Amino acid sequence: MIVVAIIGLLAAIAIPGFIHARAESQSVACINNLRQMDSACQQLATANNLGPGATVNYPSDLTPYIKLNSASMLPPCPAGGSYSVLPVGQNPQVVCSLGSLISPPHVLP
Repeated sequence: MIVVAIIGLLAAIAIPGFIHARAESQSVACINNLRQMDSACQQLATANNLGPGATVNYPSDLTPYIKLNSASMLPPCPAGGSYSVLPVGQNPQVVCSLGSLISPPHVLP
């Protein structure tokens, strides 16, 4: 019985740490996706002489400028958020729908 109590106590201590580590890794992966898509938007704007305020069609305009995943699609937010592209010239140009609603936030620094 004491062994079961000790295992329960150790699990109670360890599980929140695992949950925080998972959330942190999802945030880092999402921010990496945002950086790649922001860079792709800048490359698209430069290649096509798009000025400030020009719209970018997500995801069709970005696919030639970014590495696609195994399903030939842009990488999704690992936490289940969705990405949207703002007009050219805004900083950041790509945002995650989760943004700063969760901790740690999914925003470009």
